[in-house]
Amino acid sequence: MEATTFVLFGATGDLAKRKIYPALYNLFVEGKLPEHFRVIGLGRRPFTDETFQASVQNAVHTFSRRAVDNTEQFNQFIAAFSYCPLNIDITDDYKKLLQLVEQFEESMPGNPNRMFYLSVGPEFFATIADNIKASGLGDTKGWKRLVIEKPFGHDLESARQLNAQLSQSFSEDEVYRIDHYLGKPMIQELEILQQSNPVLQALWSNRYISNVQITASETVGVEERAGYYDHTGAIRDMFQNHMLQMLMMLTLRLPENSTPEIVRFKKKKILEALEPLHRENIAQHVVRAQYSAGNVGGKEVVGYLNEPGIPEHSQNDTYVAAKLEIDDSFWRGVPFYIRTGKRMAEKSTRIVIEFKEALRNNTALINSNQVANLLIYEISPNEGITFQLNSRDPQNKDQFKPIHINFNSNGNDAPEAYESLISDALNGDPTFFAHWDEVELSWKWVQPILNAFADGSIPLNYYEAGSNGPAAADELLAQNGHHWWLDAKSDANNKVQGEKQYVYSNN
Repeated sequence: MEATTFVLFGATGDLAKRKIYPALYNLFVEGKLPEHFRVIGLGRRPFTDETFQASVQNAVHTFSRRAVDNTEQFNQFIAAFSYCPLNIDITDDYKKLLQLVEQFEESMPGNPNRMFYLSVGPEFFATIADNIKASGLGDTKGWKRLVIEKPFGHDLESARQLNAQLSQSFSEDEVYRIDHYLGKPMIQELEILQQSNPVLQALWSNRYISNVQITASETVGVEERAGYYDHTGAIRDMFQNHMLQMLMMLTLRLPENSTPEIVRFKKKKILEALEPLHRENIAQHVVRAQYSAGNVGGKEVVGYLNEPGIPEHSQNDTYVAAKLEIDDSFWRGVPFYIRTGKRMAEKSTRIVIEFKEALRNNTALINSNQVANLLIYEISPNEGITFQLNSRDPQNKDQFKPIHINFNSNGNDAPEAYESLISDALNGDPTFFAHWDEVELSWKWVQPILNAFADGSIPLNYYEAGSNGPAAADELLAQNGHHWWLDAKSDANNKVQGEKQYVYSNN
């Protein structure tokens, strides 16, 4: 790998400590960083290099999935870190930074590259990009790349404005928009599983699939993010980015040996095929809700309006569920149900594919307890795949008993999402980053929902903390004779023990 300087804006922040430094360390141990690699951390605080290095060292010891067991190797890693005080608004600070970068590059072979990682609020993206260009930091004989975190705008208009501003300093192929869900191993496996398994390819269409459910539920509330979250809500924080990205990765159909360009093209086509929502039907497709007081994990918790920092009469959504339809030859007629919420019964991100029922010509089958055949992708906190299939109960041949084929990955050895994404960015692989076309099209689809939230066209429901969401979300599926699926062991009212089993949600 070519020599690279990694310039990190927001080097003293929480994301850098919890995710970026541990990711860089694990890449270093695995030999996935360039031999000539320098990290320059930026922040307003007047740290020395030694103080900064001590902070990085503490972050790695605290948050890395891999223990530090080679002191000499670790010291070599820490020695690659330097610190430079910088005020984002002052152009002269960028010129001082340029001098430091060029000083380090003098000892690097070839044409060193520069990666600018913006671990800061989105309100600073355009200012930083402008100053990188104005100061000459972007003038390098090697490549330059800009890595930015979500949110990419607050709505369609602001996203377009941000992209136009960034385009003044960086071309589209130089911008890497991180959506950390795309770095999760199971999400990255979705395309491989479809490509390499003819059985899945054969089933992957509206001919065999009844409906698809994508859930990202959290047990936590807003915690210390009240100021941010009350202006964002579940629709912006999770739905527009993470949830729609999972939808794209699940539904695209790729030829063998697909390139990043083909993946992005196919993802774009999925969004273009999404049936748009209109004012007259939007309330039949979208449910919004806010959590009230309840019990989570045996602990009494307050409702959203009683969380510190939340306005007394806030109408912000902490839960969103929606029914989506893809108008193409593979998915036409298959409803996709997507939900995400805080303060729910379990912490889980999963995809459940429910297959159509087999033809029943036998009265015994019609009256049996046969359950649906399911394919479940567990994405977090545990990773795995489960097939739930029907089998005759050997104790009662007139009844059916679900059997399960399970695969669970060893999460302790799997790379963290940020490891995969930073490695891909260094190697110039944009496959698992959000292209501007995806960002714009996802905002375009979501914008009518934002408008409906703002004018009250979609009522605000409430759900008890520790539940599976509002009753209105169950009704959203019941219109088509469907039900949300839950892991039986996560349902407090279900006494099934032992192997994983999936049952209908019962709010």
